[in-house]
Amino acid sequence: MLRWKDIISYAKYGNPEPPRRVEQTEEQWQQRLSPAQYAILRERGTEPPYRNAFCKNYEPGDFSCAGCGSLLFSADTKYHAISGWPSFTQPVSKAACKYLFDDSHHMHRVEVRCNVCNGHLGHVSPDGPAPAGLRFCLNSASLIKHTLPID
Repeated sequence: MLRWKDIISYAKYGNPEPPRRVEQTEEQWQQRLSPAQYAILRERGTEPPYRNAFCKNYEPGDFSCAGCGSLLFSADTKYHAISGWPSFTQPVSKAACKYLFDDSHHMHRVEVRCNVCNGHLGHVSPDGPAPAGLRFCLNSASLIKHTLPID
């Protein structure tokens, strides 16, 4: 189980090695992704709160990166955070995501990216529920939901 101290350590000293890497040119990403997905994943954008696909969706399943298809989160770890974006307590593995300090917009945050394709997913905060206290606040456009669990 990841804890806040693990997230800070990864952001500061280096992230776990991903199981594979997906690298493409920006032109290839633009062809592969929808405009909304490209704005989030490649340009580090943010979608409007509450008006996104997975904010209020609590059906069983798994969530993968919309950029490369890597498994990131399970619906079992999704919870209602009242943030306006889908929120999770834990990724599916320690190597699923990478973490970077983000001082943009006059804030001190920790950005969450897909560890395989480096796509921006959202941010993680230490204000989530027990036991780990993490809140992964993500953009719906950065995710693809599979209603049947994938192996």
